[in-house]
Amino acid sequence: MIRKKKVKNPRLTLTKRNINAWGYAYLFIAPTLIGVLVLNLWGIIQSIYYSFHEVKGFNDPEFIGLENYVRLFSDGEVFRALKNILVYAAITVPIGVTLSLLLAVLLNAKIKGKGLFRCIYFLPVVSAPAAVVLVWKWLYNKDFGLINQVLETFHISGPDWLGSGSIAMVSVAIVGIWSMLGYNMILLLAGLQEVPKELYEAAEIDGGGAVQKFLKITVPLISPTLFFVIVTTIINALQVFDTIFMMFKTSSPAFSAVESIVYLFYRYTFTNYNKGYGSAIVVLLFVIIMAITGVQLKLQKKWVHYND
Repeated sequence: MIRKKKVKNPRLTLTKRNINAWGYAYLFIAPTLIGVLVLNLWGIIQSIYYSFHEVKGFNDPEFIGLENYVRLFSDGEVFRALKNILVYAAITVPIGVTLSLLLAVLLNAKIKGKGLFRCIYFLPVVSAPAAVVLVWKWLYNKDFGLINQVLETFHISGPDWLGSGSIAMVSVAIVGIWSMLGYNMILLLAGLQEVPKELYEAAEIDGGGAVQKFLKITVPLISPTLFFVIVTTIINALQVFDTIFMMFKTSSPAFSAVESIVYLFYRYTFTNYNKGYGSAIVVLLFVIIMAITGVQLKLQKKWVHYND
């Protein structure tokens, strides 16, 4: 009986060359890895620790057990903020991802000036959030804002975009969708460029139309990229803060309709100097994000197709 000799994978063999290559690889990712560990992982551990303590001002943490969480689950303001971010995500994620995908498909086609269009759509991503919010606050101004002025030319009375609780969330969602289009579009565009052109040519020969090619070829082949975009967009939507912070005053009658969980964390931690309760709030958000992401990871097996 002849025994087959096992062939070692040369990439896994501990040679001096491989060790040096791995060393250089880890050296290059070290700054990012250290930043993630210090700013993210340590922040999570510290927040969980503080959530079981009373930390007010510059006083030392005092262990109080589950008191912060008991207060948390009886706080109506927390549940209102949670409802607000879920509504915000329900508006921005499907609309934003769909528009990003359509833009990516259009800008992947053979059209003149598509490089310029890609640059224009990506500009909001590199724009300063403060500048973006200032421009949108002017656009939304009920007295002299551009949007209401345009509506007046059609004899339509424009709403109070930032003062009415019934429309304030829509105003924030529009800014969120506009801000995310460029980033998601670039990611999806990268996925589209990996789709073999031969598949579209074969579909045309078989009589497939544009809609059939999009649903049967484009969507399945870019589903891994689309899944990543959906996951990150949901996470970002649940953490909305800067637009609300800079666009609304706490004295505004519409503020309660847009107040988010992250804003509550900011208020209790940095305004009321109650780090313990603020940490409990952000831990709740962390658990919600992890649960939603876990569900998405389970469901992605049914529609995401990875190329082996």
